[in-house]
Amino acid sequence: MNPQANLIFIISLLLGTTITISSNHWIMAWTGLEINTLAILPLISKSHHPRAIEAATKYFLTQSAASALVLFSSMTNAWHTGQWDITQLTHPTSSLILTSAIAMKLGLVPFHFWFPEVLQGSPLTTGLLLSTIMKLPPIALLYMTSHSLNPTLLTTLAILSTALGGWMGLNQTQIRKVLAFSSISHLGWMAIIIIYNPKLTLLNFYLYAMMTATIFLTLNTIKVLKLSTLMTAWTKIPSLNAMLLLTLLSLAGLPPLTGFLPKWLIIQELTKQDMAPTATLISLLSLLSLFFYLRLAYCTTITLPPHTTNHMKQWRTNKSTSIMIAILTTMSVLLLPISPMILTIV
Repeated sequence: MNPQANLIFIISLLLGTTITISSNHWIMAWTGLEINTLAILPLISKSHHPRAIEAATKYFLTQSAASALVLFSSMTNAWHTGQWDITQLTHPTSSLILTSAIAMKLGLVPFHFWFPEVLQGSPLTTGLLLSTIMKLPPIALLYMTSHSLNPTLLTTLAILSTALGGWMGLNQTQIRKVLAFSSISHLGWMAIIIIYNPKLTLLNFYLYAMMTATIFLTLNTIKVLKLSTLMTAWTKIPSLNAMLLLTLLSLAGLPPLTGFLPKWLIIQELTKQDMAPTATLISLLSLLSLFFYLRLAYCTTITLPPHTTNHMKQWRTNKSTSIMIAILTTMSVLLLPISPMILTIV
């Protein structure tokens, strides 16, 4: 793709995200979401492969339907209450429609079918954008309307997302699909707590985005898309593969690593809200996704292929990307000891 066109699309993405996050009026938030959708489409389909075109078409159709529902819910609320302010979403039907629309935009169960397919058809860098920055505007809208959402509906969506995200990721061999189901599972954790403690949802999202960015950038550096090629990639940059192992375990939420922090705080908050059975259930369901993270980690560093493959050594790597991966990996693994400081900032 032309670098100038690429730059325009990236700036449009940032602009759309900023407009949605900073707006008070529903029409402005909707405009930001539309700019986002239109800016990411060329980035998904830039390889001109039939699968990429299919992914772009699926993405466009689902996001258009979700945007129409956002507009419909805000208009219904304005009709009943006379308010266009995002925080004044008080009509029950409007909040129900909005929850469905945001679930469709994020890829929460039962509106999750598009996400693995779109991520599989996109390049790794676009997949990174789809998994992180494209999730921020819908989560910001949920954050602003969290006081008027339906707790039962959101809890049901969250538990189903965690269950299906873990269960459907078990049998995948394509790494992008595994990361898509991992994203669905993490979104379940974010959705379950948004009503009781919205700041925890944001903290969970920031840490998830950081760990996912590390994994996508690492995979992009070692040029790996499948589990079978991941097994032979350790000869390229062995130290990076060792750090990928730790980042995957952190994303799984194992204790001494950063990824344990949001899970720990969410379970604590759910227990305070007298939802101990729900906390137990979502913790048990996250064991499903732990299995495929361990599978990825096993293929990354512990499996030796039966024959050594002759790779061309990467004696000159992209320096700026290497520095970014180093910083992100360190943060993805070592932030748990400074959790009290993180909590005072958030």
